[in-house]
Formats: sequence, C-alpha cells, structure tokens
Amino acid sequence: MLIIDAHLDLAWNALQWNRNLAESVYTIRTRESSVAGKGRALGTVALPDMRQGRIAVSIVTLLARSTGQPAPNIDYGSTAQAYAVAHGQLAYYRALEQQGLVRVLTESAALNQHVAEWQQWEAAGAVSADAPPLGFVISMEGADPIHDPAQLESWHQAGLRLIGITHYGYGRYAGGTATEHGLTDIGRELLKEMRRLRIPLDVTHCSDQAFWQALEVYDGSILTSHQNCRALVPHQRQFSDAQLKAVIERDGVIGAAFDTWMLQTGWKIDHTTNERVSLATVVDHIDHVCQLAGNANHAALGTDLDGGFGREQSPRDLDTIADLQQIAVILAQRGYVDGDIKAIMHGNWLRFLTRALGG
Repeated sequence: MLIIDAHLDLAWNALQWNRNLAESVYTIRTRESSVAGKGRALGTVALPDMRQGRIAVSIVTLLARSTGQPAPNIDYGSTAQAYAVAHGQLAYYRALEQQGLVRVLTESAALNQHVAEWQQWEAAGAVSADAPPLGFVISMEGADPIHDPAQLESWHQAGLRLIGITHYGYGRYAGGTATEHGLTDIGRELLKEMRRLRIPLDVTHCSDQAFWQALEVYDGSILTSHQNCRALVPHQRQFSDAQLKAVIERDGVIGAAFDTWMLQTGWKIDHTTNERVSLATVVDHIDHVCQLAGNANHAALGTDLDGGFGREQSPRDLDTIADLQQIAVILAQRGYVDGDIKAIMHGNWLRFLTRALGG
C-alpha cells in the first residue's frame, strides 16, 4: 500500500547529522557505529528504505531557528544565518532531484501524476529498486528563516508550499511547544501573507494560545503534520480534543507522530526505554482522531522519524521506515475497512495536498 508521510526532517539529517541518505539505513548505522551522540547508529530513515516501504510522497522540512535558545545545529544567532541554512537545505532537495532520486512537487497536477505513476508501478508488482522517484512537498518547520512577511513570496517561488510558524520555545512569529505565548505582531502579518499566497498553515508545535489565535486570523487550509492526542498522553505538545475537533471542522488532516515521548505518559528523554510503546500505540492515536471525527477522513501519518532521535525513541517494533506498512495491518485487525485504511495511509493527505497545492 502506498504511504504519504507528512513530516520528515531529511535535509536536516543529511546536512547537520552528515548522513548520505542515498545509502541504506543499515549502511548509515554502520558508518556511525563509532560516532557518539543521541540517535547515532540508530537511524530509521533513508531513501532506499523509503522506496522499500512505498513512501511515495513525503512532506519534508526546512528546519533552522533563530530564537536565541541554546540548541546546537538547529538554533542560530541571527535570522540571516537561519535563512542561509534553510536555503542550503532547500538546495539539498534540489540536488537530490537533479540526481533523479526525488521529485519536488509544487502543483496538484504533478502530485497526482506522480501518485498515478507509483500506483501503476505497484500494480505491476515491481521491486523497490525499480520504483519511481520519491515525491517531496517542501514545508518549513518554524518560520524563523523568513526574514519578514514581504520575503515570503520569494520562498514560495523557490518551492516552499507549507509552513509551521513555530517550533519549540518562543519563536519570532508565535509561541511554540512549552510556552504560553501567542502570535506576535509579525506573526499575524505572516499569516495574512500566507493567506494571500494560499500557503497552508501547519499548526503543529503551536502553543495553545497561538493555536486559537492563528485560527482566528487565518481562514485558509490548516493541517497538523505530526501531532498526537492529549487525551491519551497529557502533555502540552499534544493537542486537546477541542483543538483536534477544530482542525477536523476546517477539513484539516492530523498526522500521527512516532516519537515515543509523545506516545507514553511520563516519558523522560534519555532515561525511559521504548519497551512499552509499539506501532499499535500509534494506532491508538489514529483511532482517537477517527472517533472524534466520526469517520476516517482526517487521520493520517506524520512520523517525524529521525527527528533528532533513532530507534531508541521510536516504537519498539519499528526497525526502519519501511515498517510503516504494519500500520495498515494493525488497522485491519481493529476492523477498519480497506477504503478507510487507504485513506489513513495516503488518501487523506493526497486529498489535502491536491487542494492545497492547486495549479
């Protein structure tokens, strides 16, 4: 079954973690076997494994903050630095495209043609080595690289199609995870410019205050690319049922995240093990969204795999991203019919992105 994954920090991994993602996960692990640090030699994502797992389309990020927080290789001392780093990440995606490994998808016609090619390849029973290029839709996680709202149009022309306006902590445009700050003045102006350019808003990582304020200011398409349910894991990083319902009412889609600290109550990074978290735990959050909606039209995948962690902070029964296929199996075991499983695995994001990308 084809899959659309709504959140992968591929360029950040390739450039800040110095990973050649054209090599397999197992080769990268071997190369990192003598490298110290969180997630090293434990990665789960690389392009060959994505092809093996039928990850036909991914929303891939540009990630570079300038918030003044002490976070090496992610937070920079000025907007100019964040701008330059994000453009370097964009150049990486374009370089992969020039090599024929991926396609950067910026319009709905190209997206649907790409998916049709993957469906034809899948129907033919071909092997992963013969798969079409992977499809990438470019998003920005935290809008700090955008110097001011007037600069947004140039980013859009360069291929940026989705924006999450904040990340962890206090951002230039809005308060993020672990804050109680709302939108800034420049954040409100950015949302207006996003609406003019019809760029969808990813409300993932918004503080509660920023979330509700953003929905008042911005009346365009919204999504939560990698977000779990506060009702199951009580933490501000997750969204409450009221927030999830608000996204559903706007015909948004909610991608389930695979980071175990978002899947197990009381998780302590670098201390808690993943033995209590499985792919079935992820399906619990998918099912919760479906129950809130009364249908399967708004639940999907947004894994965030290798988002600063590896196997040690992923579900225990996931080795590589190719194991996402097991989500479909678990959904079927829980009584989900084929049409709903396809919607969750790729159809809901395909519908959303087709509308969002336009012509």
